[in-house]
Amino acid sequence: MRDMMGLMKQAQQMQAKMADMQAELDNTLVEGLAGGGMVKVMTTAKGAMKSITIDPSLMNPDEREILEDLIIAACSDARTKGERVMEQRMAEITKGLPIPPGMKLF
Repeated sequence: MRDMMGLMKQAQQMQAKMADMQAELDNTLVEGLAGGGMVKVMTTAKGAMKSITIDPSLMNPDEREILEDLIIAACSDARTKGERVMEQRMAEITKGLPIPPGMKLF
């Protein structure tokens, strides 16, 4: 019975840490880059886009498709970085808990 109470306490602590982590991720900014930094996208770690910066030299109407591809690449880079931040924060929270490998909690 004591083990069950300890497990319940750990679960409550993890739940509180998860809520704190979610709030932190809403305020953590990651930068996605493409084209050698000519396109920059800022998002939260949870993926909400905050800003985009495009080098003026890319504003050529004949190269519209290149710019579109660079924007997509920068957004993908930001998403990947945000996922990495989330995974790192989750590893800190779940450290020492008996969670099966591959189980996703977010």
